[in-house]
Amino acid sequence: MTESQKVNLRLVDMRGKRLDSRAVNTAVPRATVDINIAIGQISGLLEDVRLRGVEAVVDVTVERDGVDPRPIRVSKAELVKALAELNPKLRSAIEESIARVRKVSLATMPKSVEIDLANGAKVHQRYQPVDSVGLYVPGGKAVYPSSVIMNVVPAQIAGVRRLVVASPAQQEFGGRPHPTVLATAELLGVDEVLCVGGPAAIASFAHGLPQIEFEGVNLVTGPGNIYVAAAKRALRGTIGIDSEAGTTEILVLADASANAEFIAYDLVSQAEHDEAAASVLVTDSEALAKEVLDRISVVANSTTHAERVRIALEGQQSAVVLVDDLAAGIAFANAYATEHLEIQTSNNQQVLSEISNAGAIFVGDYSPVSLGDYMAGSNHVLPTGQQAKFGAGLGVLSFLRAQQIIDYNEVGLTEIGLMVDEFAKSEGLPAHGEAILARMKL
Repeated sequence: MTESQKVNLRLVDMRGKRLDSRAVNTAVPRATVDINIAIGQISGLLEDVRLRGVEAVVDVTVERDGVDPRPIRVSKAELVKALAELNPKLRSAIEESIARVRKVSLATMPKSVEIDLANGAKVHQRYQPVDSVGLYVPGGKAVYPSSVIMNVVPAQIAGVRRLVVASPAQQEFGGRPHPTVLATAELLGVDEVLCVGGPAAIASFAHGLPQIEFEGVNLVTGPGNIYVAAAKRALRGTIGIDSEAGTTEILVLADASANAEFIAYDLVSQAEHDEAAASVLVTDSEALAKEVLDRISVVANSTTHAERVRIALEGQQSAVVLVDDLAAGIAFANAYATEHLEIQTSNNQQVLSEISNAGAIFVGDYSPVSLGDYMAGSNHVLPTGQQAKFGAGLGVLSFLRAQQIIDYNEVGLTEIGLMVDEFAKSEGLPAHGEAILARMKL
């Protein structure tokens, strides 16, 4: 291998250093595009879509993608044709993925509960689906029928009544969304599909497109680039969002027992997504670190998107990190809060028990992240950029709202009425108590 072919994935030595959130995320920062800067760059577009609707969508698509996306609504005939022309082997794989995600979604559907607090005093909690959801399926450097599955299936299991898929116009396909995306939507029974991408799609979901009688939705889910994440943050409040699922991230936590070649392939697999993708190995083994650094150039140079992979691996967001021991590796992982965490150690279950911050966790040599992207049954729409510290991946719960129903009769109210009145008076809200006393026979 020549020097020019070598991938310069940097080595970061964190041995003997603090591993709090600031130190970790300064040593291995995400890619340089700041979401607040991105919001400023797209704010004009979001407002333009709100004011001009379809005209704004068409203008930005022609300007940035070189295609006219009209008709914005994808016809039923297009969906049926796309499914009819879908490669049979790919259809089988898509159907198996749907079945697995559906099985996991059904098993994780929460149950309503009823609590009897006293005679005549009940509280129920039920889970109500959101009325309408916009499901974003990105385009750009790849095609993502898998994202159709990951968005649509849990929403259907949750009972969402109106599902809308939006996916970008593709120059290669005459200004229409990728046919595999359309075929997957048809396979899942989604008839409302829009030919619009990027921040314009999120704005269309939020504000609607009156010119084509498209009504906005209540919730938007799905992954995308930094500008899609920025649009979701900017429009949060007008719409609900799942999370700001931005550019992909993988952190592999490994010790000397790990397979260096597997790790190299896994780091490259996620670098394939985007030049800003983060691929990080954290290990206490110098030997493993060296072996992965040696092996990754071979793997990266042999893959189809070698140039994209090289840029991602040589960016500030990617690194091999040396730590003192596995306990330090766990501290690093929790502080970094990656989207995808792989654990490849001699004691995977013990390490797993100490992990708190990760979007999804892949345990052992035979649970690579790319399995989760397609066929594991788990969901691949996951929190990025440290959002795993407070957010969760997409699932049935993303489409449900917990509602508490209070059901007291006269006996139940009377039993605690005077206590409620005391509470109300102590807070300077006597009318609250009076509303209780008015119902009591004193």
